[in-house]
Amino acid sequence: METQIPSSHTAIVQHEAGTTKITPALPLPVLAPGQMLVRTAAVALNPCDFKMPRRFPSPGTYNGCDFAGTVVSLTNEVAENGLFKVGDRVFAAVIGNNPHDKDSGAYAEYLKATALYTWKIPDWMSFEEAAGLSGTCIATACMSLFQSLKLPGTFEKPADTPVDVLIWGGSTSVGTTMIQMVKLLGHRAIATCSPKNFDLVKSYGADAVFDYHTPTCSADIKALTRNNLKYIVDPFSDLRTMALADEAMGRVGGRYVALESYQEVALGGKAKLIKRELIMGQMVTGKAIPLTDGYGKPEDPEMGAWGAGCYRSVQRLVNERKLRPHPLRILDGGLEAVLEGLEMLKRKEISGEKIVVRL
Repeated sequence: METQIPSSHTAIVQHEAGTTKITPALPLPVLAPGQMLVRTAAVALNPCDFKMPRRFPSPGTYNGCDFAGTVVSLTNEVAENGLFKVGDRVFAAVIGNNPHDKDSGAYAEYLKATALYTWKIPDWMSFEEAAGLSGTCIATACMSLFQSLKLPGTFEKPADTPVDVLIWGGSTSVGTTMIQMVKLLGHRAIATCSPKNFDLVKSYGADAVFDYHTPTCSADIKALTRNNLKYIVDPFSDLRTMALADEAMGRVGGRYVALESYQEVALGGKAKLIKRELIMGQMVTGKAIPLTDGYGKPEDPEMGAWGAGCYRSVQRLVNERKLRPHPLRILDGGLEAVLEGLEMLKRKEISGEKIVVRL
């Protein structure tokens, strides 16, 4: 299949002081071994896409992570392993705002994707739905549940004995992804969110949902789990949610996954019994993460090999319709709409939805 590929394209790129601008006439991304060039059809927006430039300004880097599109060219390694071919519809997440790989980013007319960490889109799924599945959320959920919480069971062989897993912020896109995966592993999913999103969270499989605004939230969770809760995921990881999580944790302690950098503070007598860990979706590739403030990670080839295998397991879930995206708010307008969507996220106007933009 022949595809017309231009010599340049347009992308959202960081400029001075972490500002992001639509930038035309850029050279196409340079492919490394094992990568593919993808014509972008849709992108999904994440809070990290506006937080990263603000927190870690790096002029010249491309922005954006989650995408869906069509393969237009590939390196010899990809052609030889047979995972993908030109014309395949694909989705995944790339590592945007990366000072060590500046033209890695999804908010672009063309992007580069690593084949081992990319999925095919089934014929029945649209580009918008695929982008909304969010490679970032999937990778974060897999890293959290398998590598940090170390939950028993696999997607192929669920656990024989279910355990309780608390997902703080269950109505977020990563929350509904976690809930689905916890259930697929054979466990019980407990979530917190605002009452207006109770039905949403239950529709993704949550066994119990609690209002995190109520003063008895943690005590109610502790009562439900009979003071035996051992597994918690917290997307917010501020002092308030950490304290509430500590209160909900069972008497013997357990594992706590943070999706934001957190302060090491003593929150009570139980704190020493809780193993805390920061998880980011991009860790799944095993590549070094060159960031400060607790976000940096060394290279981990074993993790990268595990991640590639995990992606193949997730491909089966997608093919079998066992994973569905967060409710979508679809915007038209290309890269201009991406910038507006990021402003909507900054203003906290979005609740219970995932913004997806058609390019």
